[in-house]
Amino acid sequence: MCIAPVNRKPRGFTLLEIMLAVGILALMSVAIYRFVQSNILALRISSDAAAADGKYDSLRDLLTAQLQSLPAGSGALSGEPLKLNDKSRDELRWTSGAGLGVLTRYAPTDFTVAMRLQPNRKDTSRFDLGLLRKPKDDLAFTDLHESWVPLVDNVRSMEIRYFDSRLNVWVTRWSDTVTLPKLVRVTVERTDATVPWEAIIPLGRTPL
Repeated sequence: MCIAPVNRKPRGFTLLEIMLAVGILALMSVAIYRFVQSNILALRISSDAAAADGKYDSLRDLLTAQLQSLPAGSGALSGEPLKLNDKSRDELRWTSGAGLGVLTRYAPTDFTVAMRLQPNRKDTSRFDLGLLRKPKDDLAFTDLHESWVPLVDNVRSMEIRYFDSRLNVWVTRWSDTVTLPKLVRVTVERTDATVPWEAIIPLGRTPL
């Protein structure tokens, strides 16, 4: 006795199986999107941090070049401690010759340069660090011949200390017109980092 084969129709997916597959694909898509987004954000933050650190590295190089070229015995450097809202806004002044350091390469005279903080033009609650320069022989009380060279934007405070080797201590002010300090320490409180930036500049060139 022969039994005829049974023709079975191919079984399709049920609605529940389709919804489950769509849900799994949606979860995978969200996970991939968040992974890519977090990596892009991390790269952007890393790039911004590297650019900010580069500005501070340039500031260190500029200060080193400027302060190590100062002649002793001519009152070429001075500094005053200043405060605003319990935040240090110290100021450092020195005499600079014409050169790339303060963007006065072709200037006919020396400049008095002040490294200081000043309010940002667009947002007065923020402070920018830069150089305020003026021809040394300009005795006018106006700021007609002053110019501002921005270096680092959006900082909270700046503290400057001077190492007096005669007393073997760091002092807050420097007004000696004969002797230069051995070291100048600059500490800047950043808004983009939890740890302040600090540089110690030796005024005498270190022999190799």
